[in-house]
Amino acid sequence: MVDILFCGNEGVFDGVLTCVLSILKRTESAGPFTFHVFTMDVSHLDPKYKPVTDRQTAFLSEVVKERDPENRVVKYDVTGHYMKYFSGCPNEGAYCSPYTLIRLFADLEEGIPDKLLYLDADIMFNRDVSLLWDTDLTGYEYAASTDHYGKYLIHPHYINAGVLLFNMAECRRTGLFEKAREWIRRKKLTFADQSAIIRSTTRRKLLPQRFNDQKFLHKHTVVRHFSKRLFWLPYPHTENIKQWQVDRVREVFGYRAFDDILDEYLLLKERFSSEEQTDE
Repeated sequence: MVDILFCGNEGVFDGVLTCVLSILKRTESAGPFTFHVFTMDVSHLDPKYKPVTDRQTAFLSEVVKERDPENRVVKYDVTGHYMKYFSGCPNEGAYCSPYTLIRLFADLEEGIPDKLLYLDADIMFNRDVSLLWDTDLTGYEYAASTDHYGKYLIHPHYINAGVLLFNMAECRRTGLFEKAREWIRRKKLTFADQSAIIRSTTRRKLLPQRFNDQKFLHKHTVVRHFSKRLFWLPYPHTENIKQWQVDRVREVFGYRAFDDILDEYLLLKERFSSEEQTDE
């Protein structure tokens, strides 16, 4: 069993769907999969901060079970945890959204096993997930790759927290998540949860860049992370192109390696929209 965690509001649906498809279509040696989804309703902070819907969850479940009936999608409403630990905290206006904070509740949910792969929603797998999942974490709290820009601007071993392979048993033993939550509660941090995790770490394993490639796509790339990227031409600027922006991925990046995944995503999105209209 491979256990994967996503976090977010209803707006992460396209990212989760494309990422899940990439895992299922690029993986032959692992499975079945349980996709855990942490979500919450904090629409009192912003009207768009509404939880992943039951329809979205049911559709994702339908898609993954078409590949293997043993695959599962499990949704967790962590609103209560958020209100208890983070409501009104200095990091509530985090650099992305409050949803970046909720992976820090992974130790509080009984359904979370002793090994867990956390993924941001703007990620695509280019190769078999087992290349990452099978990493030996004995004695480590988690494994992660360096941040493409942070390793130059902050520290050579500064990690990107968009892909984190957690040894949950070790994290519970060291209190990693509990310590990180305390940081979030009491101090404004530059990168919120990422900073809190780094400051709370006892021991981590550093992975090669191919497990979280934030700028390039190579044949050996396992994970392509579609985070904000610097472009030098025709003038220095940044763009934040996500994988579900299919035309932009093909035109700006020139990627064709994900065509089978993205073509299927477009068909599934059409199916989802059609079913939604029928329900109405």
